[in-house]
Amino acid sequence: MELAPLMGRASAVAVDVVRGIVPDDLDGPTPCTERTVRALVNHLVFWTAVLGHTAGIKQPPSDRVAEGHDFTAEPDWAEAYAVRSAATAAVWSDPRAWSGETSLTGRSAMPAPFVGGILLCEWLIHGWDLAVATGRQPAVDDDLAAAVYENVAARAETARRYGVFGPEVPVPATAPLFDRALGLAGRDPAWKRGA
Repeated sequence: MELAPLMGRASAVAVDVVRGIVPDDLDGPTPCTERTVRALVNHLVFWTAVLGHTAGIKQPPSDRVAEGHDFTAEPDWAEAYAVRSAATAAVWSDPRAWSGETSLTGRSAMPAPFVGGILLCEWLIHGWDLAVATGRQPAVDDDLAAAVYENVAARAETARRYGVFGPEVPVPATAPLFDRALGLAGRDPAWKRGA
């Protein structure tokens, strides 16, 4: 599936979720058991910026802040994220971003389509994590669900081996495609805050 035309919509899903987060949400739990809402927002903001840079010049930014920086402590952090995410989506919406190789770290190169798929999963899987952690559901349409399922299915075993995804959560084959993607990524689609 060609992802370039979907990146703006995937970004918009994450932005909508982030804009709905209020200060009282930030210390709450998420489906990523090792991360609070604040920690997961900071992860999403950090990697959205890094992945935007890698598409544009095929290298990680040399001046990036360290992962773990608290973006939520900055004024208007959600709107700053919206701008950053839209810029990243614009770069990855260009088919040229998907050619050749790029690097997340500057040490090893990976196929650009693999890296673009990581970004899609960041927006949609972590977008879901943050939405349900704050009592909402993200607006993932059928095309986005199909794209993220295809990407998660292609990388699930490798991602599990490196601790990126948790153990697969069994989801019925008749479940919506996005729920099946969540299960492959180690999420329980029925997860609820406070449950």
